[in-house]
Amino acid sequence: DQPIQEELSVEIQSVLPFSSRSEVNWLNIAGPLETGILTEIGEHLSIHPLILEDINNTNQRPKLEDYDRYLFLELNMLSWDEEDAEVETEQISLLLGENYLITFQESEQDVFDPVRKRIRDGKSRLTNSGPDYLAYSLLDAVVDHYFIVLENIGEQIELLEDDLIRDPDPDTLHAIHDLKRELIFLRKSVWPLREVISALERGESPLFQKPTLIYLRDVYDHVIQIIDTVETFREMTTGMLDIYLSSVSNRMNEIMKVLTIISTIFIPLSFVVGLYGMNFKYMPELSWRWGYPMVWGVILLSVGGMLLYFKRKKWL
Repeated sequence: DQPIQEELSVEIQSVLPFSSRSEVNWLNIAGPLETGILTEIGEHLSIHPLILEDINNTNQRPKLEDYDRYLFLELNMLSWDEEDAEVETEQISLLLGENYLITFQESEQDVFDPVRKRIRDGKSRLTNSGPDYLAYSLLDAVVDHYFIVLENIGEQIELLEDDLIRDPDPDTLHAIHDLKRELIFLRKSVWPLREVISALERGESPLFQKPTLIYLRDVYDHVIQIIDTVETFREMTTGMLDIYLSSVSNRMNEIMKVLTIISTIFIPLSFVVGLYGMNFKYMPELSWRWGYPMVWGVILLSVGGMLLYFKRKKWL
């Protein structure tokens, strides 16, 4: 029931003594991480050097490590870049102790603002719960933001499907391949997160109270739903590749059909003009008054007859 205190842009030395306080403390470090700050936190809280190394290395896969006195979680926060139409990622690291939660972010833009607002309002369960519920709330905010990314990817798939139906071109093929890469990247971020949430849900760590485990099950269900959606989108993009190849093949077949028809029409014409182009002295039609019109008549009848035949066969 103590009043909520919020401090912004403070020196790390002034907030490190929070580990000895009884109230819940949330320390959020955003932006480029200085080695000195990380070292001071590690020394004050006796954090394992390997954990500090993982926090400093922002190319880690989502994982969970239990060190009895504290839990270390690492996951990816995803967002959608409207301008480049691609998924952007940022690594989030969480250190959960008995009375504190420390979060490390690569940039100052995040999806934690709704959680902060709920804390400031003072009417949320966050103000009466432990750091484990706060950690759950942050995990839930990150996972829920995945749905926004999936929604934008779904819109991209719809646009590509329209392009495939109207007029597929090489740019469409490149866009499909780019989308497949984004989905592969998203899958690599979500699948390990499933293992992390599952491990937390089993309740093996005393830092997560039993009432919080129920909420973790909800996050786990959301992760499963995200995985199913990602797999569906991957199947759709694979099907789009097949549609593109079929469309290109059909277009090539149409072109070949037209060229074949033109060649077929000119075969008898070449025969007629070749026949009367022979340099023989005694050819009956050479001295005939109606020989030239007769040749044109044969040519026109041949062309008209073949076009009519092709139409009846539905080749045209």
